[in-house]
Amino acid sequence: MFNLERWQEIFETIRKNKLRTFLTGLSVASGIFILVILLAIGQGMENGIGEQFKNDATNRISIWTGVTSESYKGLNPGRRIELDNYDYERTVAKNIDKLEYKSGLYSIWGGLATYKGESGSYRVEGVHGDYQFLENETLTTGRYINQNDLDHYEKVAVIGNRVFLDLFKGKNALGEYIEITGINFKVVGIYTDPGGEREETRIFIPLTTAQRVYNAGDKLRSVAYALHQSDNFEEALAASEAFTTQLEADLKQKHIVSPTDKSAININNSLENAKRFYDLIGMIRGFFWGVGICTIIAGVVGVSNIMLIIVKERTKEIGIRKAIGAQPLSIIGMILHESIFVTAIAGFVGLISSLLLLEVAGPFIQSEYLKNPSVDFGVAITTVIILIVAGALAGFFPARRAANIKPIVALRDE
Repeated sequence: MFNLERWQEIFETIRKNKLRTFLTGLSVASGIFILVILLAIGQGMENGIGEQFKNDATNRISIWTGVTSESYKGLNPGRRIELDNYDYERTVAKNIDKLEYKSGLYSIWGGLATYKGESGSYRVEGVHGDYQFLENETLTTGRYINQNDLDHYEKVAVIGNRVFLDLFKGKNALGEYIEITGINFKVVGIYTDPGGEREETRIFIPLTTAQRVYNAGDKLRSVAYALHQSDNFEEALAASEAFTTQLEADLKQKHIVSPTDKSAININNSLENAKRFYDLIGMIRGFFWGVGICTIIAGVVGVSNIMLIIVKERTKEIGIRKAIGAQPLSIIGMILHESIFVTAIAGFVGLISSLLLLEVAGPFIQSEYLKNPSVDFGVAITTVIILIVAGALAGFFPARRAANIKPIVALRDE
């Protein structure tokens, strides 16, 4: 029930102690402000990292090789391990029911591409048709590499949007021929990549063609796979880890590599990376909550101390109220009312200030691992609940002390 006299008392107390109330409210507002900003930074980190994982298929598994670091079965360390078509085909045959996408890769760094006087140095990669989905690429026009291209060693090329702009200056490219390291290739498609321009400075050609024209034989630089999607993340992660463990063991056995050698066979599992990153974000977010809550507690302690001072100053008044019949619950309600009001108003000021700052500055914060820091509606509601609880806690102990004041003792207070 609305009690006008109680509100008048609250505003009268605030009016008499403007500076004290302002400083107390400032500590609460700062706590909420810091909490919301820290949580927004945590969300921004999640956005940024999530953007990184959008660059490729979320369940991509990439394999490449290096040099052995351990002697094994009479073979010295320092051997360079090379993948070949058999490695790729054997894995596909063994896991055909598990794989959604698959591709071998043979790449040429710094391949010179020219078209009618325009030229540029780009990465040229021989791939299978599924590589489009492993790289999460989108065709803007034309088509991607297909099985016919692979079977007949076709000299066709799919170029990135940056290559298209460099060589063709925005003019039609489909059906045109570009020269790549002295060999003519017909442009059949143009793609964009969520990774941006760096990922769009590549030219894709059929893997079989790349191996033939660059005298690679059956060698591969790397291979990539993506498993079928599972119902939930934990199932997908378990399947992915089992697949990578078995794949690593098979490759090490075939290439006579020590099971403990960490440099000869390299496997990157995007789901494992995602789990590590999001676990880290979870810990960071928990730390941010801890810092914010501790800051709010500091403000709440300040409010509680102020309320104790107010109870001390109003001891005689409280004694008179009790002497004329005021119930303890009425006294407790009076103190809690004022405490919650001061805390809530200060907290809302901090909340609104932080939301305004994020609204204005958030969209302009764009870095590799921090993107558009913000908070959602759920976080805002949570902070409101924290404000109410904080105000109640701040006033509880002073209110209990006020309720326990004996009228005869209070009336003697000077």
